[in-house]
Amino acid sequence: MASERTFVMVKPDGVARGLVGEVISRLERKGLKLEKLKMTSVDERLAREHYAEHVDKPFFPELLSFITSGPVVAMEWSGEAAVSVVRTLMGPTNPVEAPPGTIRGDYGLAITENLVHGSDSPESAERELRIWFG
Repeated sequence: MASERTFVMVKPDGVARGLVGEVISRLERKGLKLEKLKMTSVDERLAREHYAEHVDKPFFPELLSFITSGPVVAMEWSGEAAVSVVRTLMGPTNPVEAPPGTIRGDYGLAITENLVHGSDSPESAERELRIWFG
């Protein structure tokens, strides 16, 4: 596997609960390198661009309300197989199904408020990094 880049976001619930440092620490301890970081608010335009594949789904209004409810921390990470490494560390989207030791398994409370987002493929990572960092 070659080195790759990925996008990670600590969502409003993770920021509000003070878990940004925990997320960063886990990724650093795994051996990934933090390349870029910014704390920002998400407006509706940015949310629609980031979650374009979900805009027409029934859960999108709830997702939009949540992701715009408070600040997020957007990050670029790099390393060997960064996309899959981050996804493994995060655990499944539904925290109830996420095993202990994963970020969502240890800290997640609900499927709608699951603390973190990570790119699901190198192609998604490039798209998301472009959206968030230009």
